[in-house]
Amino acid sequence: MKAVMRRIAVSLLLVMALSPLSTMAGEKSAELKFLVIRDYNGKPVRNASVVLHPVDEGKQERGGFQLKTDLDGRTGFDGVPYGTLRIQVLAQGFQTFGQDYQVNQPEMEITIKLKRPSGQFSVYDDKNQGATAQDKKDKE
Repeated sequence: MKAVMRRIAVSLLLVMALSPLSTMAGEKSAELKFLVIRDYNGKPVRNASVVLHPVDEGKQERGGFQLKTDLDGRTGFDGVPYGTLRIQVLAQGFQTFGQDYQVNQPEMEITIKLKRPSGQFSVYDDKNQGATAQDKKDKE
C-alpha cells in the first residue's frame, strides 16, 4: 500500500514539474474553479473533460492539462500562471466548447454552459438544401 501511494505521489510531482502550466518562482498564479452545466436546464454535466492550454501571442502552446468534472459538474486547478488560457470542454452528447480567458486574478470561477449538438447540413439533399434534420421535421 505504501509503495502504491509513493508511486502516486511521485507521478503527481512529475506531472506538475513537467506541465507547462506549472509556475516558475515569482510568477503570479491563480486558482481556477469550473462549473460545467447544461445550457437548456442548468443541471451539472458530470465526467466532462476540461482541457487547459496556455496561449502565447494568439497561438496555442504545446502541452496543457486535462481535468474531469465530478457529479456536481465541478473541477478546479491551482497554480495556473497569469496570462491567456484556452479552455476546451468536451462531453458526450454535447457540442464542444472552446474559449480563451484572461487569467488575471488570484481566484476565478468559470461557468461553462454546454449546448446540445445542432443538426447537420447536407448539400446532397435537393429538396431542402442546407436544412437541418430538425428543420425538415418542422416543415412536415
